Amino acid sequence: MSNESSVAAEQGVSPASGSNHTLSPNNTVSKDTRRRVVTASFIGNFVEWFDYAVYGYLAGIISTVFFPESDRQTALLATFGVFAISFFVRPLGGFIWGHIGDRLGRKQALSLSIVLMSVATFCIALIPGYATIGVMAPILLLLVRVVQGFSAAGEYAGASAFLVEYAPANRRGLYAAVVPASTAAGLLLGSLLAALLTSVLSAEQLNEWGWRLPFLLAAPMGLIGRYIRTKLEDTPAFRELAEKDDGVKAPALAMFKTHRKQLVIATGAVLLNAVGFYVILSYMPTYLSEELGFGATESFLATTIALASYIGFIFLTGIASDKFGRKRMLITASVLFILLTVPAFMLLDTRNFLVIVLVQILLGGMLTLNDGTLPSFLAELFPTKVRYTGFAVSFNLSNALFGGTAPFMATLLIGMTASKLAPGWYLVAAAIVSLIAVLFATETSKKPLLQD
Repeated sequence: MSNESSVAAEQGVSPASGSNHTLSPNNTVSKDTRRRVVTASFIGNFVEWFDYAVYGYLAGIISTVFFPESDRQTALLATFGVFAISFFVRPLGGFIWGHIGDRLGRKQALSLSIVLMSVATFCIALIPGYATIGVMAPILLLLVRVVQGFSAAGEYAGASAFLVEYAPANRRGLYAAVVPASTAAGLLLGSLLAALLTSVLSAEQLNEWGWRLPFLLAAPMGLIGRYIRTKLEDTPAFRELAEKDDGVKAPALAMFKTHRKQLVIATGAVLLNAVGFYVILSYMPTYLSEELGFGATESFLATTIALASYIGFIFLTGIASDKFGRKRMLITASVLFILLTVPAFMLLDTRNFLVIVLVQILLGGMLTLNDGTLPSFLAELFPTKVRYTGFAVSFNLSNALFGGTAPFMATLLIGMTASKLAPGWYLVAAAIVSLIAVLFATETSKKPLLQD
């Protein structure tokens, strides 16, 4: 069977239909298998990103535990600096996890990454504070965050490739939307726990031991996630590649040799996701409490409500991207951010709880147009042989340079400009870059996955 025919059969697409592919049901994978794949992907990704995001929600408390007493903004900058530095290892992680995923299988990479993340997160709960061990406290925190960053580098790309390669051709957008939905669900649990802890514990209790509780959950949750992942087969696309011994020995070299344009487009397209995700869904409680003087509990509650709506919007976006195409959805997201972000940040300064919640729901809804489309778009952009590597490198490079630094840059820009709108303008700049990148892309939906 030719490559074109085998891929078409795998995806339920008629190879004879030319550029306008006729979609038909994919009978090679049972509904029960797909259901287990979706469940495992959701739970595994949920655990990874709950572990990773808790740090962002508890940044205000962590800054007082792990850094010497100084002015509030300096301590926050140090805390977000550690947050950002942990991202710098992610491009390296993207290469390594991409190599494992493209050479040994998506399942192998995902099973290893969840163990690393859970162990690293659990270790954060065990590190003594600055008052106990001095400068070793932030050093140990940094080391553990680097391990977390390395682990996260393989998760999002691997889970997306896994789902896209199992999905029917006409529903890849919906299946891949499970990844950002589960990411947001992990953030949601983190936000709920942070809101609960800040409401029932005193400031002294939080600083002494309360902040450690969410990190302790990492161990049991990680064991559950790994167990579920080990019970799945690898994807049909990868198994076909392995059976034919048709993979490449160095996926990264193959990617740079033949898919440089796709890599540049993918890295630029990810920029809005990178900045928007960490400003809107992770940094926002800190922004509301530290910059606008909003109560900590109210700030977490507002973000929690916005996250819940974000999860619902994500699946609608996945469906819409299957219907209208990836490119149209990504362009719409960028244009909306360019036009509406700064006015939205102006409304946040009203300090009215209802207004703040509505603005966060609006920003989260706009972000889902990008986030809900991006996983399928990136996975479809690269062929099976380098799919994991291409996705992981582009996604993590953009996140390392702009996502992990977003809370730091937002805090720094506010200090430099004395303007509370600075994070909004930073988001606008990210949206412009993403818009330019996507304009150079070709439509990837409703076509067979690339094999070579």
